[in-house]
Amino acid sequence: MRRAWIVAAVCVLWAVGVVVWKHRSPAPVQTAPTPPPAPLLAPQEKVFAEYAGSESCRACHADQFAKWATSDHFHAERKPSAALDDAAFAPEHAIKHGTQESAAAKSAAGYVLTTLGFDGKREAYPVARIIGHDPLRQVLIERPNGRVQSSELAFDPHRVEWFDVYGDEDRVPGEWGHWTGRGMTWNTMCASCHNTRLRKNYDAPTDSFHTAMAEMTVACEACHGPMKAHVDWRAAHPDKAEPDPTVRRFTRDQTFDTCGGCHARRRELTGDFVPGDDFAEHYQLTTVDESDLYFADGQVRDELYEYGSFRSSKMHAAGVRCVDCHEPHTGKRRFEGNALCVRCHSGAPGQIPDSTVVAPVIDPIAHSFHAAGSTGAECTACHMPITNYMQRHPRHDHGFTIPDPLLTKQHGIPNACNRCHADKDADWALAAADKWWGAKMQRPSRERAQHIAAARTGEARNSAPLLDSWKVETSPSWKATLLKLLGPWSGEPAVRDALGEGTVHPDPLVRTAAAQQLEPLAEAGNAQARGWLQRTLDDPSRSVRVAAAWGLRATVDANSRAGRELKHTLDLGADQPAGQLQLGVLAQARGDSAGALAHFAKAVSWDTRSGGLRHEYGVLLSQLGHAPEALAQMQEAVRLEPQNAEWHYKLALAWNEAGNLPNAVPEFEKAVELDRRHARAWYNLGLARNSIGQPEGAIAALQQGEAADPGDPRLPYARATIHAQRGQRDEARAAAQRALQIQPGFPEARALLDSLGP
Repeated sequence: MRRAWIVAAVCVLWAVGVVVWKHRSPAPVQTAPTPPPAPLLAPQEKVFAEYAGSESCRACHADQFAKWATSDHFHAERKPSAALDDAAFAPEHAIKHGTQESAAAKSAAGYVLTTLGFDGKREAYPVARIIGHDPLRQVLIERPNGRVQSSELAFDPHRVEWFDVYGDEDRVPGEWGHWTGRGMTWNTMCASCHNTRLRKNYDAPTDSFHTAMAEMTVACEACHGPMKAHVDWRAAHPDKAEPDPTVRRFTRDQTFDTCGGCHARRRELTGDFVPGDDFAEHYQLTTVDESDLYFADGQVRDELYEYGSFRSSKMHAAGVRCVDCHEPHTGKRRFEGNALCVRCHSGAPGQIPDSTVVAPVIDPIAHSFHAAGSTGAECTACHMPITNYMQRHPRHDHGFTIPDPLLTKQHGIPNACNRCHADKDADWALAAADKWWGAKMQRPSRERAQHIAAARTGEARNSAPLLDSWKVETSPSWKATLLKLLGPWSGEPAVRDALGEGTVHPDPLVRTAAAQQLEPLAEAGNAQARGWLQRTLDDPSRSVRVAAAWGLRATVDANSRAGRELKHTLDLGADQPAGQLQLGVLAQARGDSAGALAHFAKAVSWDTRSGGLRHEYGVLLSQLGHAPEALAQMQEAVRLEPQNAEWHYKLALAWNEAGNLPNAVPEFEKAVELDRRHARAWYNLGLARNSIGQPEGAIAALQQGEAADPGDPRLPYARATIHAQRGQRDEARAAAQRALQIQPGFPEARALLDSLGP
């Protein structure tokens, strides 16, 4: 979500005021009453009746059933059992984690986890179910109102020991991410991917759940879709050899999207994915963007799973899909070691169905410059490095990136060489890479990573490098990333053209990114951007329609398809603080200030330790004229996250709004201390210093702001006014001319320059 702040300078000739942080909310949109539309989802009873259950598959598909019964999918969620769980609970296990002590035990009534829980009390909680299998298992604990919580304590069946998935963080009740918090609510965070055809069924007025599923765990129909019709047809035609006409045959991409439904970090749009459906009809995928979830070269950093990385890879572009490497019923690799990769990289054609690509021949030993049998000679060691999640879960990166020590030196991006050779530095690894590969290392993917890293850190001075990459990029994932990072330059004609081109790209991932980046332009009143978004309200993909509806949230017809889909998506996330925040933003855009305040307040009450939520609530309070309350929220945001430059900046604005400019100045100074590139903070610091009689300090701050953002004409113009106030005509003239170079039509700068004379 983009920040709601609109900051405007109050600059007049000879007098410069401090930035204000208010803006007018749009007028309420008047719509004629209409009958309530039909629900977007089919009735649960009707949907679940289409499922036969995995046991109905066993007789005819014994081999596949037997393989599945050994898999992690089979054990994804289950009731406790003595065969699998006695080792974790009997005899009693004492668990030391952080400053806390917990215990796991077996009683006559069943398995029990005793730990610090609700109301900050240490209690014994009955274990309702187990989720996960290998390499770790967590317990589910039932709570009132249908809520189920997943423990942060997990059992490692290999080491036969309990551990905390958060390591030494020592989370406590009251935190969103503690096991008692909404960040560990199974109904939202776990259930849909650990079960078959799940409906969350959250009831917002009572803050309760009525979660149900067609079958517990990831069963046959979780991947094949509902099969009751197939079972009935086969029972009625036991002797017919021809294919069952009721069975839907999936393409390779449909199967890939079915895997992606759970093996991806994504935003849910429907809460009702059906195997065979298009991914973008139910999800918005998280890709490389301005955040630090991914590294700039596409390597995973946060817990992102596999689908998003793989979509950005050359393997995906060549036609490789999950089932080419993984046996679908066991989930295991089809071959071990380099044999899996060499199966294609031997020059043999036809290894990948429906693909005309012949993979280049690669000899792992000659290619890796490592001895046979060594870790360095393994393809996956270099191109699929492992990251541990939840302390004990090693996962291979599926981006198939190329190790590049130069990117490590330049941007802190890890490389596989130094992951293994931890005793060596990046210079050592770079020397080896240059010796072995030379000029081949200077490839398009390196340049793309450099451009992305520069844009993410604010080092990029213009849009040209990103635009150049956009023009030559062929991967939809990377094209979407480049559009997201071009957002700050969306006012430029060339960038707007790229966004417009993005709205008609064949891949919905690119069209979604384009729609998201058009939002600020549309909000600013750009007719072309609004036109593009209006057109994409009827896009074939729900992901794009929802993005467009959000961009036009102040005016979109609530009863239109896109308007209803947006509201459904927001309601789906209403049990989480971020969901309440988005509902509040929608209410504010539609002119419902009371509703916006209620949603924002609920978000904060559900996650009291989030500086980000406090910040957003403070912004809204200020916009609605509640200055004292806004100040209190911004003070709390800074207390919670004292190293966040933006929070200090907004606190400074809040102090100014409260009429206390002396308190604002140190907060502006702290903001620029934490982020030297925060041009708006430098700008406001300059104005504030001038207002309290520190003109020299004001000029110094504005010069720093100009260095941070050479494209903002307000900075040299503000400096020109201060020079003029001090009688420094030559300096004022030069600064005003600089402002006009940046923005030739800047009337205030022109008026100031004219008043100074020749």
